[in-house]
Amino acid sequence: MAKQGFYFNQAACVGCKTCQVACKDKNDLEVGYLFRHVSDFESGEYPAPKLFHYAATCNHCEMPACVANCSTGALYIDDEDGTVQYDISKCDGCQACVTACPYSVPVFFEEEKVVRKCDACIELRANGEQPACVAACPMRALEFGPIDELAAAHPDAVKDIAILPDSSTTSPCTLIDARPAALEDDFVEVLL
Repeated sequence: MAKQGFYFNQAACVGCKTCQVACKDKNDLEVGYLFRHVSDFESGEYPAPKLFHYAATCNHCEMPACVANCSTGALYIDDEDGTVQYDISKCDGCQACVTACPYSVPVFFEEEKVVRKCDACIELRANGEQPACVAACPMRALEFGPIDELAAAHPDAVKDIAILPDSSTTSPCTLIDARPAALEDDFVEVLL
């Protein structure tokens, strides 16, 4: 199977956070824990401010820093689809992956003393379904599939936008159809 990844159409995203809620519900996450989170940003100045949203989760990188820094093998690249998975039984809670990930994706669960993260809904996909975030998006701003096919279907999509670290460090498998404002460096995160 080909390397899988996400496509995010930033122009279609209205920041409703339905993907965030669907992920939280599917993974039965307690208050304070998220595997997908939607952030809002503003750039420009009056009279022409610009607003954009970013729905972030694990990028299922080709060179994941979390996997490279996991000493127990709890985080690994799945042989079948290339997504970054975790084996909770191997996690010792050291949080090296949390520190290493430039996207702040792995989440340390204090009560359990383990790290968990987005697994691209591997169980749903095994049953022929889409990841919960993709299926829930009312604007169809998210897609999941073979990264080469997503790139061919969305030739203008990019891996780098101003709010994210340089993609050359991990080669993320998330493509973004970016709003022009997301490519500008003069942004601030806002709470809506």
